[in-house]
Formats: sequence, structure tokens, C-alpha cells
Amino acid sequence: MAVRRVTDEPAFVLHSYDWSESSLILEVFCRRQGRVALVAKGAKKPTSNFRPVLLPLQPLAVSYSLAGEGEGAADIHTLKGAEWVGGHVMPTGDALLSGLYLNELLLRLLARADPHTALFDAYAGVVRVLASEHGDALEPVLRTFELLLLREIGLLPALDAQTLTLAPLQTEDRYALVAEGGLRSAAPGDRAALPGHQWQALQRGLDDDMARFTATLRACAPVAAELKPQLRALLQYHCGSPTLRTRQLMIDLQSL
Repeated sequence: MAVRRVTDEPAFVLHSYDWSESSLILEVFCRRQGRVALVAKGAKKPTSNFRPVLLPLQPLAVSYSLAGEGEGAADIHTLKGAEWVGGHVMPTGDALLSGLYLNELLLRLLARADPHTALFDAYAGVVRVLASEHGDALEPVLRTFELLLLREIGLLPALDAQTLTLAPLQTEDRYALVAEGGLRSAAPGDRAALPGHQWQALQRGLDDDMARFTATLRACAPVAAELKPQLRALLQYHCGSPTLRTRQLMIDLQSL
């Protein structure tokens, strides 16, 4: 029986952990296959061709053989090849932590073998920004990706109507996005809330089929600071306990 294989698949390594003295298990985000688990045999050996390649936040082309139905771990496939496709260097500092934060979100929220091509393309775009010198774009691109991720997996309510009543937003009234109630009228003194016209602009960006990433980024840019606590709370709610490791690391570093 011929071994089924996936070849030259665009991918990013989200996480890796030890499988044996010489091998690794990888969690990989693939463009056409979604999140998959791969065993990289011998990847920890000093002479392995995999060793310098299997890094997070680096664009790769991977090939792997699919596990057979009779195998004990049928959802863990065998990595056969991995090549760096170039384009940028590894992010550093805050950008590196931000990239690892996005990886943790994908690990927590994406089911295996569930393709999200548009989300992969958005992630690749964000990684390019993280690797660049555009520090002022960091917060807007993170908020953009959080919105796109929540929308892609069906966890983001419509942003042009109140969630519980479906009443349209009033352009100058302020509204807040909360984990259990969706978009609702803001409580007095809620400084993270946004006026209706800004939520409507975000919805128009998300609905732009031709340029969803750039349109959403444009709408996020002026309100990134206000969106941050609302989206972080919503994401943590859906990720469950414990607190995201990368988020806790950022908090710890800021307290030093």
C-alpha cells in the first residue's frame, strides 16, 4: 500500500517538545492542512538537517507522510523534509514575545486538521511585520490578528449590532465587547469602550473579502489601545484556564 504524503506545504512551527533523546514532536500551522502534529526523527542530533530549520516564526515548506489508520498515534505524522523559504529574520524583543503569544493562541483555539487558509495568510503577514522595524505597527497588527482569529473560528459576534437585542449601534453611543454578553452598551466610566461608528468600521473591515487584513488593520489602528483589554479578555475566556503562558510572561517582565 502506497504511503500517502503531503509535499511542499507552506507552514510555520508553533511549538516543539521532546519526543525521545533525539527526536521532537512539532505542532505546525499549515496553509492547506491546518494545525498538524509531526514527529521530526533525529531532529535533536547535531548533524540533523532539521536542527537549524525548525524554528518558530520562520516560513517553511514541509513534506510529511500521513500516519496510517492502524497506527497508535494516527494524528501524528512523520516529517520527511523542511526547508526555510526565506523572507525575513527572527523577530526579537517585544516582537518575538508577541509572535509566541500568537502561536499560543493558535495552539489553544485551532482544532487539528481544520484548514484556515485566509487565517494562515494573515498570520504570515503579521510575522513579516514582527520581523521588521515597524514597532509602531505592532499593536494594530496584533489586534487585527486577534479579530481575524476570533471571526475565523466563529467566536466573534457581529460588531455592528448589540449582541443580545440585535439593535443597530448608534454612531456616537459607546459600546463594549464582553466575554459572556458580546457587544453591549458600555457601563459608565468604561474607558475601553468604543463609539458605535468605530465598531461599525471594524465590521466593514472584517467584511471586506478583497482586502480583509488591510481593511481591518486600517480600522484597528486608531483604536488598538481600547481594543486590547476587550479582546484579551474575550480570548482568555475562550482559551480557559490557566492564563496564557506568554501573556503571564509579558506581565512578569513589565513588573520588573
